[in-house]
Amino acid sequence: MDLGLSGKRAVVCASSKGLGLGCAEALAAAGVSLVMNARGAEALEASAQAIRDTHGVDVETVAADVTTSEGQAALIEAAGDVDILVNNAGGPPPGMWTDWDRDDFIAALDANMLAPIALIKALVPGMMDRGWGRVVNITSQSVKAPIAVLGLSNAARTGLTGYVAGTSRQVAGSGVTINNLLPGIHATDRADALDGGVVKAQGITLDEARSQRAATIPAGRYGTREEFGAACAFLCSQHAGFIVGQNLLLDGGATVATI
Repeated sequence: MDLGLSGKRAVVCASSKGLGLGCAEALAAAGVSLVMNARGAEALEASAQAIRDTHGVDVETVAADVTTSEGQAALIEAAGDVDILVNNAGGPPPGMWTDWDRDDFIAALDANMLAPIALIKALVPGMMDRGWGRVVNITSQSVKAPIAVLGLSNAARTGLTGYVAGTSRQVAGSGVTINNLLPGIHATDRADALDGGVVKAQGITLDEARSQRAATIPAGRYGTREEFGAACAFLCSQHAGFIVGQNLLLDGGATVATI
């Protein structure tokens, strides 16, 4: 399928590895030039060069923490007349409701709600002026069904979801869509960290922890960054212009819900 994206330009946050990298790779395969961002310069440049070599597209890198105003400013300056924005940031640490204080919540909001909103506010007006744009926010299955140990993520990402629900309907008439991708467990460093917690808590091996978690997923496995990236690229495509303010689960059926 021709996604109609050749020649477009995208900003992809937290894209040196994991789900962000999967999105960057899929967009590059469709002919999109990239501005890739992550905090670690070495890993970011390595991933960017691999995409240049494989897909032959232009890739700029911005090593910065987009949870900070300085990082956001650097990324916005590099973005230019960008057509696509993929918001992404690592999730807050797990814990119990008694563990978190105000500073913990502020950090979670900065990373998983306020930073994406800042980038949307900065970059979407230009998309509207040009009559075309796509924003995809990587959130979590926890906005559909809360995960007790991820309360910080539950709260911050649900806040972003509420913001998108209203904002997406205000900009759609200008040819700009905003939607959310809700990952379940994928084979990424985040999954390794969560499974590592199970290893410590239960005294089992990492393979046992993975098998235990996979057994709770109807698909019987973890997702891959490649299939996640393909879903992101489709939401950015010419075929997705009538998809507005939606929350697409990519969780192998793990979230039990009728709607």
